Amino acid sequence: MLRADGRLVPHSAWPKLDLSAGMWAVYAVGAIREGEGDLVEFLRTIFYGNTVWRWLAAAGVILFTWLFLQVFTRVMIRHLRKIAERTEGKLDDLLVELLHKTRFFLVFVISAYAGSRFLALPDDASRVLHIAFIVALLFQAGYWCNGLVTFWLARTIKRRLGEDAAAATSIAALGFVAKLILWAIILLVALDNMGVNITTLVAGLGITGVAVALGVQSLFKDAFASLSIVADKPFVIGDFITVGDLMGTVERIGLRTTRVRSLSGELLIFANGDLLDSRIRNYAQMTERRVAFSFGLAYDTPTTLLAEVPSLVKAEIEKVAGVRFDRCHLKSIAESILAYETVYFVLTGDYRAYMDAQQAVTLGVLRAFEENGIRLAYPARTLYVHGNAETLGNPEGQAGPQ
Repeated sequence: MLRADGRLVPHSAWPKLDLSAGMWAVYAVGAIREGEGDLVEFLRTIFYGNTVWRWLAAAGVILFTWLFLQVFTRVMIRHLRKIAERTEGKLDDLLVELLHKTRFFLVFVISAYAGSRFLALPDDASRVLHIAFIVALLFQAGYWCNGLVTFWLARTIKRRLGEDAAAATSIAALGFVAKLILWAIILLVALDNMGVNITTLVAGLGITGVAVALGVQSLFKDAFASLSIVADKPFVIGDFITVGDLMGTVERIGLRTTRVRSLSGELLIFANGDLLDSRIRNYAQMTERRVAFSFGLAYDTPTTLLAEVPSLVKAEIEKVAGVRFDRCHLKSIAESILAYETVYFVLTGDYRAYMDAQQAVTLGVLRAFEENGIRLAYPARTLYVHGNAETLGNPEGQAGPQ
């Protein structure tokens, strides 16, 4: 009901009349208009510097943005996973992994930041919200980069386990160092955006780092030696190596130590730093093995047979599979033998194949010498004695009893 000035008359002041159906309709319309007026007045109410309808609009934007980002992320993950199952590429797998790394706090902060655009916030509140938005983006970027490093590590280790098993442990350690550096940088940038003076902090961390490094110098030396082993690859797991007078098969290359199984069965543990400072012989890297052996013939062997020896040895060596003859020469006239030196190559680095070839060559040479009447010499010394029987019987040269 309206007054003469056009304002609504409160419902309580309406007269109690016996209204017809039409009057009841007018009554209802008036009540609705009265409620609308109250609602508009409520929405225009100022609350913490903003009208109620602005707060409601901000809440609606926050809710809509949050729901949209959640649904969008899940739909994209589901869609990319189906594509990844049908293709062999790695990019879709990486995208699925990174989307899984999207954190709730980033979605919430983005939604809150979008909703705040509808509000007139104080400078301090706007600054806090802006800092929260930047920090959330930084940490989310950290999670994405961390996922990228993890994805690369998993793929690389899986590939290297079949090709170069030595790299697996040290690559994982390298990934840990990369993640540590990544989060340190993100933390420093976040603190800088929050207004913290990081110059003093970095200087303090530098001094602390130097002190810690001096305290654990040997640990860092072994860790960097491990990375050097991965990069330079002087040996890998499964290689047979000798270090000084110790030898064995490499079983594990760790961040600080390398473990070698000796021929007699015990486990040898070397610090990586000490290992690289030593002289290492890696027999697994051999493509062929040079074999040199010597033998001696008796002095009374005829020169015609001596001249035939190199051809006989060559013929026997060439009968053995996987062997390449190099040379055979009468090397020297020694004290009690005529010394020969023979050189040939076993065309593989396998130790068992080398021993099989050496045995076959040795037996073949002995058989050839036996068939041709060539006698091997053995250490002997001939003593020539001058003098008469009396002198021999009396070494001092004295006359015997008369």
